[in-house]
Amino acid sequence: MKKLCLLSLLSATICLGLFGFMAFLVGNDKTAIFVPKPIPLVEVNQTPPDTKVNEIVRSMPKLPEPMENPPSTQPPDVETNDEGIGFEKITMELKNIGTKINALAGSSDADARPVVRINPKYPPTAARDGKEGWVKLLFNINEIGGVFNIRVINAQPKRIFNKAAKQALKKWKYRAKLADGKPIIQENLSVQLDFKMES
Repeated sequence: MKKLCLLSLLSATICLGLFGFMAFLVGNDKTAIFVPKPIPLVEVNQTPPDTKVNEIVRSMPKLPEPMENPPSTQPPDVETNDEGIGFEKITMELKNIGTKINALAGSSDADARPVVRINPKYPPTAARDGKEGWVKLLFNINEIGGVFNIRVINAQPKRIFNKAAKQALKKWKYRAKLADGKPIIQENLSVQLDFKMES
């Protein structure tokens, strides 16, 4: 019983001592709070050193000396007609150059003149098999030279080159035929498109 009383008294003393020490720590007014001082900003401005300016003195160019006897501005071999207008004779020699232009490009109609001709694309199957042939087409031309109403008359071999020939002829442009100064529709014109492996 005595030990229990001693222990309780000792524990109470220790608790009171701890509470007193904690109160001392909390209530100490002498503790200084460190407040950092603001760092002053220092601006450094450097003045550039004085430099010497190089002045370039340019002299005015000398004018050319006037010529004593200037050349004549009159062109040579100039004749004057009755009205006093000067002209120069020009002689030109023309030679017969043996050139021939096929304006119809395979068409049998003299009135139709193709302006734009698109070559047909060779069908891949025919090119693979090495087949050649031709397609004869019948078509009409409108007032602005466009091709329409395309029909196959004959083909050799049958149905292999028909589609390629039609697609190509549809892109052709013709010079429209004029009647009394106005363009007119031309009907039932024919053309033959040849399909050869060389071309």
